[in-house]
Amino acid sequence: MSSPEAVSPRERRVSERVGAIAESATLKVDSKAKALKAEGRPVVGFGAGEPDFPTPPYVVDAAVEACRDPRNHRYSPAGGLPELKQAIVDKTRRDSGLVVEPAQVLVTNGGKQAIYGAFAAMLDPGDEVILPAPYWTTYPEAIALAGGRPVEVLADETQDYKVTVAQLEAARTERTKVLLFVSPSNPTGAVYTADEIREIGAWVAEHELWVLTDEIYEHLVYDGVETGSMPVLCPDLVDQCVVVNGVAKTYAMTGWRVGWMIGPKDVVKAATNLQSHATSNVANVSQRAAIAALTGDLTAVEEMKTAFDRRRRLIVSMLNEIDGVVCPTPLGAFYAYPSVKVLLGREHGGVRIDTSAELAEWILEQAEVAVVPGEAFGSPGYLRLSYALGDEDLVEGVSRLQKLLG
Repeated sequence: MSSPEAVSPRERRVSERVGAIAESATLKVDSKAKALKAEGRPVVGFGAGEPDFPTPPYVVDAAVEACRDPRNHRYSPAGGLPELKQAIVDKTRRDSGLVVEPAQVLVTNGGKQAIYGAFAAMLDPGDEVILPAPYWTTYPEAIALAGGRPVEVLADETQDYKVTVAQLEAARTERTKVLLFVSPSNPTGAVYTADEIREIGAWVAEHELWVLTDEIYEHLVYDGVETGSMPVLCPDLVDQCVVVNGVAKTYAMTGWRVGWMIGPKDVVKAATNLQSHATSNVANVSQRAAIAALTGDLTAVEEMKTAFDRRRRLIVSMLNEIDGVVCPTPLGAFYAYPSVKVLLGREHGGVRIDTSAELAEWILEQAEVAVVPGEAFGSPGYLRLSYALGDEDLVEGVSRLQKLLG
């Protein structure tokens, strides 16, 4: 193989670092479904984790007003509008009980930038991050881009998709720096109980590790599960914990691109410096809309949660009617994550299907239903279906699966 020096700069077109990034599987499935819809095909898309509700009117009104205010036509602080930082501080105290200061908050372009900024600020090359699987497809890419190494720990449906302390300890090495902890979970909808969180937090504290906890689905918890925020349940971790959150899922604001990270001041300052060079401030109109969302009441949130709860029960019931499909009941978020292992390694409609990726492709071709295969989440043999879509589409889509796989 030729050395890099022997290859023309023009031939080395894309850097190895960026070239190694995989396309987001969930966005890929969603894009394909939308493209087929644009062609007139009746595709039902379970791919994207995006509420089907419009952003609440009072939030939109705040954005319209912000558009007319010349203050919002200019640059603003790279770390976020002071008013939004204070709103995040107040909202965090209200919703989780975590008490922080505005200097501990960085407003980002959605939760993805918060995750990347946090890892970029925390990791040196070779640092390891314990990554419970199934995981959201973006996590390992963000870790790798920051120079870290994701160490996957798989929890399957027999343990409700939740890792144990014994599993975490088995994955820990001298290079381990961070545990990525997500509850409620994307893609499984798993929710750790307060006691489980305390047990994991005690293990983290014992080994002097850091935690990045993603709380984007904090308001979508069902069946009265007693849970909570790790730095609140485990106060010894406050100075070694970064919390990621945003308005996307709770307020149906995925397109507004407002997220944030909360953490120790030195880590937040470092991530803010990075953002000042990468993107500068989040769009001011979106920030003003986020202020309205966070300072308003949670009526719209509760209405969406009621609808998601109804759909959750319906999709689980319908999926479990399919022979060979096993779908645990998720306790949070808006995803079902059924096992389809029994369906693999045999023929369907004259076609042999060996992987869940092949199954997802076949389902899209045969039934015009878009689902995301478990390969995208580090756990082959499963499918992820978002039930954040209309009731009629949900019934139609799963009915097609029942007919196709029954």
